Amino acid sequence: MHNSPQNSRDTSGRCCAICGGKFGLIRYYCWRTALCSKKCVDRLKKRREADRKWICWLRAA
Repeated sequence: MHNSPQNSRDTSGRCCAICGGKFGLIRYYCWRTALCSKKCVDRLKKRREADRKWICWLRAA
């Protein structure tokens, strides 16, 4: 049970949620998500904005 792919607690805090890169001296957080750089913060914000636009468009249809 501990080796199952669904139980990935060991690696969840060790790498960036967007690019999978390692953390440096500074970790950036956006929506409680640990990110490695401001570039990844911008990517996450753009992705969330795109998701919001898609959901709004879906509701209108």
